[in-house]
Amino acid sequence: MKRLPFGHEGRIVKRETGVLKHIDASGGKALVNDLMPRRHKPLPEFLSIAQAKSFMTAAENPHHRIMIQLALRTGLRRNELATFPVAYVFDPDKAGRTERNLRILLDPYDGSGMETKGSKKRQIWVSRKFMAELYRYVSKVRGERASLGKNQKALLLNHLGEPYSSAGKSLNRIISETGKSAGIEVHTHMLRHTYATHTLVNLQRNPQKGVDPLVYLQRQLGHSSIQTTMVYLHLINEMADEAVLAYDDELNEMAGAA
Repeated sequence: MKRLPFGHEGRIVKRETGVLKHIDASGGKALVNDLMPRRHKPLPEFLSIAQAKSFMTAAENPHHRIMIQLALRTGLRRNELATFPVAYVFDPDKAGRTERNLRILLDPYDGSGMETKGSKKRQIWVSRKFMAELYRYVSKVRGERASLGKNQKALLLNHLGEPYSSAGKSLNRIISETGKSAGIEVHTHMLRHTYATHTLVNLQRNPQKGVDPLVYLQRQLGHSSIQTTMVYLHLINEMADEAVLAYDDELNEMAGAA
């Protein structure tokens, strides 16, 4: 994985074109301290791919499983998960949608009950395959709970057929208990960090023409500032460091055994 092309001690450096080129339009120069967020806060915790798979497998309840998948596949906040409208779910085949990724507008003013941070509209991307899975859930599973209430707008409903509180405490309890079943300590926001981290790693490893990984992730997560999103750059660089050290340790063990 490429390291960030920065110098040291806050001096001005010439940057290569790449993931950070959108930040500065003044000839490719920027202050290091302006680019990277301060490191006084601990880096976000996230699940490895193996942990995420174990976590989803531990969710035997289909209502809980779709909740977890929605979090891991979109990076939505707790209140966004709790209020995500069933009206946003559709059958991509019947809609004639053939794109691999489908754009959804999260709009707090469209009457669907959707809540976002600061009541700001934003677009997110959902894979066509996952949208089809959401549609199957709505058409074949959700009715079991929806029948207990009346015209509930939220996709996710509790055992009483009511929407979860937008504060997300019940969601967090379900996710925490599912994590315990898998032997993993996890909370709702960790799923958002998991989505963000692995999405950024994947976009950097497999660049898409015209797609800036950081800008894409910023918009998907609904961050008002790119600085907030950049914490994940620190995270994946530390992942790279750990991978290099682990590889070096393996080589040392092999050399010692020779």
